[in-house]
Amino acid sequence: MKSKNYILFFENLNINTSIEEYKKVFDLNAKFKDPFHKVTGLEKIYKIFQDMYTKLDNPKFKIIEVIAEDKIIYIKWDFEFKFKNKSKQESFEGISRVEFNNEGKAISHIDYWDSVENLYEKIPILSFFIKLIKNKIKS
Repeated sequence: MKSKNYILFFENLNINTSIEEYKKVFDLNAKFKDPFHKVTGLEKIYKIFQDMYTKLDNPKFKIIEVIAEDKIIYIKWDFEFKFKNKSKQESFEGISRVEFNNEGKAISHIDYWDSVENLYEKIPILSFFIKLIKNKIKS
């Protein structure tokens, strides 16, 4: 089943995962979107994930839940990582919506997660200003 291969791919994703492995689960013209990226093409998707390994230590996806319907799956996941040169383990939760073609390869992968709460608020200077703004907005 296409969703099982895709889930196994993400659970086992690491810095040594070759572009050939990506070709097994992504269509060459697949689209990928998250709070920081919006790209089309397997090579650009590969570059995003390779870049993740240069910016973070030990990034890993843990799949929590999968809902599949025909050619679309929703994946709830935890993303665990450490910022470079930091010892504190960080994590946050997100959801991916993945659509497959008739060959069982992903043609669209859209990630939904809160970049402010999960990243920006963890940066000391930004955290102060974000919390200030949030407090002004609260009713």
